[in-house]
Amino acid sequence: MAETNLTIKDWAEDDRPREKLRDKGAQQLSNAELLAILLGSGTKTETAVDVAKRVLAIAKNDLKELGKKTLTNFMQVKGIGEARAITIMAALELGRRRRSEKREEPDKITGATDVAELFISLLGDLPHEEFWVLFLNRSNKIIEKRKVGQGGLSATVVDSRLIAKLAINNLASGVIVAHNHPSGNLQPSASDKQITEKLHEALALFDINLIDHIIVSTDSYYSFAEEGLL
Repeated sequence: MAETNLTIKDWAEDDRPREKLRDKGAQQLSNAELLAILLGSGTKTETAVDVAKRVLAIAKNDLKELGKKTLTNFMQVKGIGEARAITIMAALELGRRRRSEKREEPDKITGATDVAELFISLLGDLPHEEFWVLFLNRSNKIIEKRKVGQGGLSATVVDSRLIAKLAINNLASGVIVAHNHPSGNLQPSASDKQITEKLHEALALFDINLIDHIIVSTDSYYSFAEEGLL
């Protein structure tokens, strides 16, 4: 007899994630069960929930860490081909966009928390570093938000002259810079401190204030201004 994949339809009705979601609501499903619905079926020897558990295991069952995984990471899990990996990534991206849309961009920056909330939703799940700048007018209202650098897991090349030029072109009175640490370690590196000092000096030549440098992770932040480093 030919072996076939273990499908959800073969389970007892009370154990089927789709039916459980329909009858009891999505909140009653575990992360593995929700992921199993996306997968649709398991392998010849495992159910979809079993495969889903192994997918979650690559992120130590942490959904925030799961959001940082790449297509290649997912395809290294037995039972996950390209189509399933793409499905998982699409679902994670929808969740990321939903979280981003919940937080409206503030009209006026009143403190580090405003900036942190904006950039946690934008950068918190990225597997690489990105460096962004907010250009503000005298009332601390945002004139423009601009990405000025992208790097690898632990570094981003930033051109302080470019940021100064953009600030002048925007007639900005103040600048706030922000970048993410994919590692989750929020402590500024020596290069973070160096670029902050260089930016502060470059902008001061044009009477533009470097208000803050924010480092974000998936759910927290570090502020140079709050720590007295500006």
